[in-house]
Amino acid sequence: MVKFLNKGKYLKKMLLGLGDEMKSIKNISTPYLFLLPALIGLLLFKIYPIFSAFLQSLFTRQFLTVEQVFVGFANYSSLFTDPVFWNSLKVTAYFNLIINPLQVILAFGLAVLLNYQIRAIPIFRGINFIPVCISIPTAAILWDIMLSPEQGVVNSILISLNLSPQPFLASDSQALLSLIAIASWRGIGYWALFFLAGLQEVPKSLYEAASIDGANLWQRFKNITFPMMKRPLTFVVVSVTVANMLLFSPMYILTSGGPKQSTNVLMLESYNNAFLYSNMGRANAIVVIILLITLVVIAIQFKLLRPKH
Repeated sequence: MVKFLNKGKYLKKMLLGLGDEMKSIKNISTPYLFLLPALIGLLLFKIYPIFSAFLQSLFTRQFLTVEQVFVGFANYSSLFTDPVFWNSLKVTAYFNLIINPLQVILAFGLAVLLNYQIRAIPIFRGINFIPVCISIPTAAILWDIMLSPEQGVVNSILISLNLSPQPFLASDSQALLSLIAIASWRGIGYWALFFLAGLQEVPKSLYEAASIDGANLWQRFKNITFPMMKRPLTFVVVSVTVANMLLFSPMYILTSGGPKQSTNVLMLESYNNAFLYSNMGRANAIVVIILLITLVVIAIQFKLLRPKH
């Protein structure tokens, strides 16, 4: 009888221990169950398209047929000997070298202004977000009207100031800069929100202590604000890079890559190959090249913005 009771107690302890382990496994797995829908979406809509694009870049379609023929890296080799591709690469690089730092710097400065605690600041924050609420096609059409060389409001303002009117989107020397201005008008307010959230997380006690120690405005920014903003800055820089590398809607709507191919970025060239020339292999090859360039640029950004301690 005693042995039976001892065995029963041992079995009870074993079951209790097993129950505790099951609870522990359940507690560990619960977060992953909540993440599972997002992970499935990531695999279906992000990871799978990347592999699909690479595989399709290794094929081409025979003339006047739907049959896909394996050609290996022939699509890539044909791109590297195509002056149109190299021009698109140059335009994309020029576009990103200007717009990325421009948006980051202006968004950070705007966030600093929006972080001041004054009575009407919520109104200004709302006004700042209005361009973000306007869809890209709508914004592009509005700017196309305003930048019209003949009847645009911008040229009307220039004429009223005794300045000469400008061709803007109709000029191969001004079209890309005009697109940079349009994209920045819509994007700066959006990226400023992330900087504003980061600025509001900086403890005010640090600024108060620095002021007591006699630190001026620049010293407070250099030693407190900028180090505390490394994470938001990294996020915004990387996100701006990705967004602008993939941007092509304003170019497609306003200039179609012209005048004289001056706004023909890589994404627009990929679109033209896919839907105008029905060359999906070549279009996917361009997409893969864009992805590789973006990954290299992001890796460099992470290395430069990585905390030193």
